[in-house]
Amino acid sequence: MTDSTAQDRRRFSRIPFDAVAHINTENGDLFLNCQIIDISLKGLLVHKPGQWQSAIGDKCRLDLLLDNAQVIIEMETVVAHIDDEQIGFDCEHIGLDSITHLKRLIELNLGDEAILHRELSALIDEH
Repeated sequence: MTDSTAQDRRRFSRIPFDAVAHINTENGDLFLNCQIIDISLKGLLVHKPGQWQSAIGDKCRLDLLLDNAQVIIEMETVVAHIDDEQIGFDCEHIGLDSITHLKRLIELNLGDEAILHRELSALIDEH
């Protein structure tokens, strides 16, 4: 599949994002300060930490640390894909405060309110 085909199928814009996340796996493993590659309303991509044991389909809690940990976006996620260097997570649940912060972050980076509203509608339709 080409990048353009994958982008056409992707319903949520990915925003390159320089921040860290703490990942708590359902196995009880805790990975601190994992580097985020990009983020969307539907999930995020991080650099794979050393000693990673979880598999596709495993549930994880992610805490995204913003503004020197003044703001934390909390997500309940599932591992969507893994390769040698990256892990993709799909967001399964996010609280109201966290989605408000995430929406604002996406809005500031997209620069197009119409795209944001279309993606929010798509997210709501999925649930």
